[in-house]
Amino acid sequence: MAFINPPDGEIARLLNAAKTIALLGASANPARDSHEVMTFLQGKGHRVIPVNPGLAGKTLLGETVYGHLDDIREKIDLVDVFRASEYLYGIVGECIAARVPAIWTQLGVVDDLAGAKAKDAGMVVVMNKCPKIEYPRLGIEGPG
Repeated sequence: MAFINPPDGEIARLLNAAKTIALLGASANPARDSHEVMTFLQGKGHRVIPVNPGLAGKTLLGETVYGHLDDIREKIDLVDVFRASEYLYGIVGECIAARVPAIWTQLGVVDDLAGAKAKDAGMVVVMNKCPKIEYPRLGIEGPG
C-alpha cells in the first residue's frame, strides 16, 4: 500500500509547531538543496541543527554540525531528511529511538515501509515534500 501524507492542515500545524529541526544530510555547499532549505527554515524562525558525519564539529549557518542524530542532546521536534530512500528505514529507527515526534522527507525520498514503521510508532510522517514549497502553498508563517 502506498504511503499517504497527512492532510494540509496537519502539515501546516507541524511546520508551525516545529521549533527545532534536525536536518540530516546537511551540506556546506550553498548550491545544494539541503543548504538552501536550511537557510529558508532558519529564516522562518526554526532552529535547524545540521547533521552530516563528514562535517561533524564544524559550523554551518551558525549551528554546530553533528555527526549523527543520536549525538544531539536537546529535544528535536522534527527530522528533515536529505538522504537517499534506501537509508530511510534505518533513519526512522534512529528517530524512534530518539523519541522524535515527526519526520519529513524531501522530494524523491520515499519508502512506504519506513513511513508505515514511523506511523506505527506514533510519529507524524510527511514524505516526498519540501517545506520551502509547502510554506507558500499552505500560506503559513512558521514558529517565528
